Amino acid sequence: MSHPTSPNGTPPNGTPPRHPRLLRLLVPALLLAVTACTGAPAAPRADAAPQVTGPLCAALPTGTEPGNPTFLAGQPVDQALRWIPTLTTFEAALRTSGVLTDLPTGTGVTILAPSDDAFAAKFSEDNWDDLMVRHTDQLRTLLKAHLIAGAHRVDDLVNAGTATTLDGTTVTITRTGPTVRLADRADAVCADYQATNNTRIHIINAVLGTLPTTANDSDQRAH
Repeated sequence: MSHPTSPNGTPPNGTPPRHPRLLRLLVPALLLAVTACTGAPAAPRADAAPQVTGPLCAALPTGTEPGNPTFLAGQPVDQALRWIPTLTTFEAALRTSGVLTDLPTGTGVTILAPSDDAFAAKFSEDNWDDLMVRHTDQLRTLLKAHLIAGAHRVDDLVNAGTATTLDGTTVTITRTGPTVRLADRADAVCADYQATNNTRIHIINAVLGTLPTTANDSDQRAH
């Protein structure tokens, strides 16, 4: 039975007429508007692969090879150093000395890591063995001359012009052509490796610090 309506189309009891079809059209539109306002979660974006730079990089693992920069970026620093084939002497010294365990957590660190050839050119075999076994206090000081608080890209170091290592030495840093020069003594030959816990690793071709050179042409460790 139909109900009488008022002149404006409203039933006498004051209840507005229902329009199911109109509601079916409005609900999706309202949901779309709410989604647009609140914003759907963005898809996670993959981090860019680490880009290492320097003349030595071409001779080190790249692409999908074991020890490539992308793989190392997901490793703790002690493990990352083990994967870089030219840092066996430096990695062993860090492990023996325990210097890395003294670093404050959460602050990050930049490592200026001399290559094996750099150590061979600096210390005689007997002298180096003596440092590793008997004079670990001198070894720790030597290693701190290669550590900088905070994670710094090599370009950031150049822009700053100087950096203070953990042994208290201020190192001058300048760009010389394709490489970066540190303390007018060492060049960064493959820079900007990354590791976890906010760590940067720059491979350098000379040993820093104040210890004297004891190697000579007849007594250099082969690497």
